[in-house]
Amino acid sequence: MSISDQAPLQSGFHAKSTAAEVVADIDLAGKIAIVTGGYSGIGLETVRALASKGAKVIIPVRSEAKANEALAALPGDITTVPMDLAELASVRAFAGAMQDALPRLDLLINNAGVMASPESRVGPGWESQFGICHMGHFALTQGLFSLLENTPDARVVALSSTAHKISDIIWDDINFERMPYDKWRAYGQAKTANALFANALSRRLKPSGGLAFAVHPGGIFTPLQRHLPKEEMIALGWLGEDGEPSELAKAGFKTPEQGASTTLWAATSPQLVSRPGVYCENADIAAVTVPDSPMARYMGVDPHACDDDSAERLWRLSEDWLASA
Repeated sequence: MSISDQAPLQSGFHAKSTAAEVVADIDLAGKIAIVTGGYSGIGLETVRALASKGAKVIIPVRSEAKANEALAALPGDITTVPMDLAELASVRAFAGAMQDALPRLDLLINNAGVMASPESRVGPGWESQFGICHMGHFALTQGLFSLLENTPDARVVALSSTAHKISDIIWDDINFERMPYDKWRAYGQAKTANALFANALSRRLKPSGGLAFAVHPGGIFTPLQRHLPKEEMIALGWLGEDGEPSELAKAGFKTPEQGASTTLWAATSPQLVSRPGVYCENADIAAVTVPDSPMARYMGVDPHACDDDSAERLWRLSEDWLASA
């Protein structure tokens, strides 16, 4: 792909389209989907929409009790299987079990993540946001790759964010081993990595007809904000002094069902068949960021997040890290 592929299609949907609206004319009977983080926030709404259209949905879960409580009222063919993205042995065990159990894998939605969390390490010492949001999902996708490439028209959706604008990959200190830890720069780097991952994966799925896309779901109040104190969300303008959503948030933020719409559009839309690897927002392909626009912080994709050379560099680095972990 190239930066010129980042051109909106006028999909017919918009920022406040819902998950149900996006899949209204889609039939997923016989399809199999795996959705990480599928029992809270936009992941739960993604699962609801997929199951409502006939897909068999498998959700990797850290807490089976919490997942079962959240999923109890959802109709459809929904299964939970233990997995923790922060533990490579757990990810590899899940992927192996899926290889043995599934005849195909039509959709892999890498939805789970952490945001602006305190400094911690996972795996062999990886910074936790990069380690969970990127390396955990990278390991999962690698473990499921043969299923994906043997399934006609398989799709992978990676949940990125407008926060990719905060930081490119910090190539010389990804794990904050030398520089002081900055939770927001770490999050931005992880979200850039998610976008670059989809870019590189799209080339690896091409021979089998598969597709991969990155998605910015929009601003949504979900458990993703669990590491942010109320004072910080007030300072960011998300909450008023009374602790309730600010007027800015009420106008710009989405409901979880609206937040799931771009994921579902990327996972199912026939409009995207000839646009592998693109970054999407508001149920359409995102335009390249206009730097002097007042909305530059909130809309569009920065060139560093859709750069083919960077995507390939990150893929090679991730393979090396995974092989030595």
